[in-house]
Amino acid sequence: MAEYQNLFNQVQVRHAPDPGLGIDDPENRIPDSGFSYWLGKIGDAQLGPVYLGWLGILALITGGLSIVIMGLVMWASVGWDPVQFVRQLPWLAVEPPTREWGLRIPPLNEGGWWILCGALLTTSILLWWCRMYTRARALGLGTHVAWAFAAAIWLYLVLGFIRPVLMGSWAEAVPFGIFPHLDWTAAFSIRYGNLFYNPFHMLSIAFLYGSALLFAMHAGTILALTKLGADREIDQITDRGTAAERSQLFWRWTMGFNATMESIHRWAWWFAVLTVITGGIGIVLTGTAVDNWYLWGQQHGLVPQYPEVWGDPAVPVEPGELDGNWWEVPAGTAPGLETSLMEGTVLPGTDLRLSFAELTQTREMGR
Repeated sequence: MAEYQNLFNQVQVRHAPDPGLGIDDPENRIPDSGFSYWLGKIGDAQLGPVYLGWLGILALITGGLSIVIMGLVMWASVGWDPVQFVRQLPWLAVEPPTREWGLRIPPLNEGGWWILCGALLTTSILLWWCRMYTRARALGLGTHVAWAFAAAIWLYLVLGFIRPVLMGSWAEAVPFGIFPHLDWTAAFSIRYGNLFYNPFHMLSIAFLYGSALLFAMHAGTILALTKLGADREIDQITDRGTAAERSQLFWRWTMGFNATMESIHRWAWWFAVLTVITGGIGIVLTGTAVDNWYLWGQQHGLVPQYPEVWGDPAVPVEPGELDGNWWEVPAGTAPGLETSLMEGTVLPGTDLRLSFAELTQTREMGR
């Protein structure tokens, strides 16, 4: 039986670049095309033509300007020292305005740069979404990719705009920076009683892990059947062949149920989209509807009610344990931080009487 050779990872074909479908406004398409050997190892070797258009150009300008401003603000924070900028880059940040500003626009050095960068970056992302949507419609595609991207934009807007507006302060937003935004995430969870008890966070994590599992299962199945033509999925959807039949039989054998060559993509799409949709809902509810997710979990039976313990447990006194000198907590001090002997200790051959703390210090100095 002859094996099917996958052109994308077995043999790289060189021919005249494919210009693609004709469109109504070809002047917005960058005509240059070429081939890359290394890209051909993981996908199609052809580069271009690229359709940028005015939406793409404006998206790149606003996004690039936002990133440049972020970099300059971070560089200024280390005194324009290029060495320190490179060394500390993962820890540098563009911070949002402090709580005292509320939703007002502060001076640039007090959070105004964050608002400017956020506005430019949001504009860039929304323009890029419009570009993806219009290109899909122009090619006669469905708009599934654009709406999946919109789901991710929803979470981005929740973190940087929607929730801060609902909370009445830009200080609730996420800073721009690598480690600073991770620190914000950890502090956010601690402040509101551990996000692990947020049911929408639970759903988001379940869909995230589910997406990874579905992707691995689907990718592994297709790669295992590439020699039988499984990577030609459209053909397998419309006219099931040996690859589709064997893959479905494999999953029926191993787990009793199988998706089809078409439905597996719907499963993966919904799992990925619901990861950020449910995550965004959980963030919106945090601080606005629920102040402490741990207490909320206790009230709704999600967290077990642990028994309350009042005071320290009594420790039995051993015979002779209370004999001899007593220790006491000096007046005006915190319990447990400092102790002394009531009777003190007389130094041999002198009339000096030292407290426990002084005696301990003398011994430490003599070591």
